[in-house]
Amino acid sequence: MDGQSIILERKSVTSQRGKNIRYIFLLTALVVAGCAGTSRNPIPEQIYGQATVLGRDDLRWWGDEAPPVEWAKFTRADRNVAASEYPGISNREHHYLAISGGGANGAYGAGLLVGWSSQGTRPEFALVTGISTGALTAPFAFLGSEYDDELKQVYTTLDTSGILELRNIFSLFATDSVTDVKPLIEMLERYIDEEVIEKIAAEHRSGRRLFVGTTNLDASRPVYWNLGRIADSGHPDAPRLIRDILRASASIPGVFPPVYIRVQGPDGQVYDEMHVDGGLSSQMFLYPPEIEWDEMTRALGVKGAPTAYVIRNAYRDPEFETVEPTLVPIMAKTVASMIRTQGIGDAYRIYTLAKRDGVSVQFTWIPKDAVAIEPEEAFDPAYMSALFEFGYRRLIAGDAWVDAETLVAQQYRVR
Repeated sequence: MDGQSIILERKSVTSQRGKNIRYIFLLTALVVAGCAGTSRNPIPEQIYGQATVLGRDDLRWWGDEAPPVEWAKFTRADRNVAASEYPGISNREHHYLAISGGGANGAYGAGLLVGWSSQGTRPEFALVTGISTGALTAPFAFLGSEYDDELKQVYTTLDTSGILELRNIFSLFATDSVTDVKPLIEMLERYIDEEVIEKIAAEHRSGRRLFVGTTNLDASRPVYWNLGRIADSGHPDAPRLIRDILRASASIPGVFPPVYIRVQGPDGQVYDEMHVDGGLSSQMFLYPPEIEWDEMTRALGVKGAPTAYVIRNAYRDPEFETVEPTLVPIMAKTVASMIRTQGIGDAYRIYTLAKRDGVSVQFTWIPKDAVAIEPEEAFDPAYMSALFEFGYRRLIAGDAWVDAETLVAQQYRVR
């Protein structure tokens, strides 16, 4: 069996959905372990926390630290200042959207959003966040229903070859991943073009926010990027940086090449940071816990209680399968279990944070019996189309969302 067959063909070891992604991750890790990798100029540990991007220090923040100055400004602003500086989110209802990772399962969230548009009840979101495949969905969700066609195309027509290409087996010993993602780069250039970036910038100027998470692998820390501010920076490299961030957020280490983001140190020298899948840090996020969100919404004159919608592009319930007593199946099931429980933990973190701040939360995830089709490859258009259609119809039927309070009561059988 050749390398491409090992990576892309359906495995007979287990029938669990999404198994191909896990096998790609694990087989790649085994193949490329100890390889030479790509030459780079990493920023030294002593100054990595002081690095700037595009000559600015306000385009991102560490996900495990207090947020930047803008948030403090939000909480101090009186109603008149808030209304003038943030007209798009002042004196109106607030709706937020968080979209998780999930690889090809991102088709579920895409179908749900398109179904929501068709139903005519999809709100304009004051805040949209995305991780991994959720990062690729987030710009379209942020810009609204006029980009539903793009969402559908991305999640129902592309196959694995439209996203990545397997490298020559001999090149693995001198590279940083088993695949070449030139197709993904070309796709991002096609869909996240200058027009889209300018529209993101315009919405940012109105006060709406679009955040995407990556993992800085050098620092082993989450990074949250303000894509709207980057789009509105006017810097000639901003479009490329936005596409790099989106690609990095969805880059499974070893399978997809890491993204090397150019930064400037306090010494004036140019270095690079290695950024990979945001899902290594968290499966989804809403807003920084350090923020007094209720104070901010009062300053903005928000009408009523804000509502956050969380799309978990994954199966919540565990699925029993007999694991073969060999290394790869054992590791694959272990990784899958870790990702599932990490997503549940993130959901409870969001719920606890929102409850503190008076934000109601609606969750959705993929039920076990969503589709009968098993994926034949990492990004199987037949599987993704079926999942997209399921998400669409589930939203139309009105049973996609579960209130967080109800979910917690069900989980712990609260009477």
